[in-house]
Amino acid sequence: MTNTSERIPATIITGFLGAGKTTIIRHILENANGRKIALIVNEFGDTGFDGGILSDCGSPACGEEDIVELSNGCICCTVADDFLPAMEGLLARGQAPDHIVIETSGLALPQPLVKAFAWPAVRDRVTVDGVVTVVDAEAVAAGRMASDEAKLVAQREADQSLDHDDPIEELFEDQLRCADLIILSKSDLVDEEGMMRVEKRVGEDKRVAASLIRAIHGIVPPEVLLGVGAGAEDDSETRLSHHEMEGEEHEHDDFDSFSIAVTAPDKAEAEARIAKALAMPGVLRIKGRLAVDGKKVPLVVQAVGQRLESWFDRGDGDSSGEPKLVVIGLSDVDRAAVTEALGG
Repeated sequence: MTNTSERIPATIITGFLGAGKTTIIRHILENANGRKIALIVNEFGDTGFDGGILSDCGSPACGEEDIVELSNGCICCTVADDFLPAMEGLLARGQAPDHIVIETSGLALPQPLVKAFAWPAVRDRVTVDGVVTVVDAEAVAAGRMASDEAKLVAQREADQSLDHDDPIEELFEDQLRCADLIILSKSDLVDEEGMMRVEKRVGEDKRVAASLIRAIHGIVPPEVLLGVGAGAEDDSETRLSHHEMEGEEHEHDDFDSFSIAVTAPDKAEAEARIAKALAMPGVLRIKGRLAVDGKKVPLVVQAVGQRLESWFDRGDGDSSGEPKLVVIGLSDVDRAAVTEALGG
């Protein structure tokens, strides 16, 4: 095996929908200090979005040529078809990157990705410097790990003979179990008592060796994120997911995603429609761009849980093609009702 110091370090950044992964990565790119960083971005669904947010950050480190966007499905389920060819493409370039950062979709299991680094085409060139899991401290403190969590708990209590697995809770736990570093994002929005609850909850599933830090506005020093030195591919047996421990196949039948083109008369109406759709059963997240009457640039939207952020794109409005919103939800989400609520 090639010495770790001779291989390119790679950092896997995972975390549930809306935890703040993209904000943290953007801060890394804006503070690269001359380091050449290649970025692989994966999104659940057929429409990419985060890559565009990162590529226009205004820093030389955010160049489109250094960002590979995978939007053909969850990266942990398309390792052979998407991830490995993307890695091989990066490694085949004339100038190899100093560091590779991989942002998984919010629904991804990091475990299969760590194991992919044992493939011969990758193992001799790259090492997993660390798996970083981003946790939304505000959501966890408020018990909003998932929109339907309370409903599932109530059903279990009402009928103990039923086994209502919570796919969202399992994902949360699996992402913690794989981490070398756990970042509690949005910690400024939670008081100290709440943060203690969050740390206690995270501590129930994190690996003993994993470090825990708090972050505000996604600001984490790049040297902290990109210098873990874990060599995670060598101890994957300590990072087992629920599926591996129970001998099950990993799949995403529990989730669904779709994209629609939406036009709104103004920003206020757009936000009202999104808030209405976000509150519908089974909807986990809404993100993307939508057209606004009279505006040359689209409105960018990031919405999850009870949070909704929007701003007008700084670009020319054409770089991402037709503006679309991506809806991510549970498999039984009512597509027609959500589309109607959004005005699509």
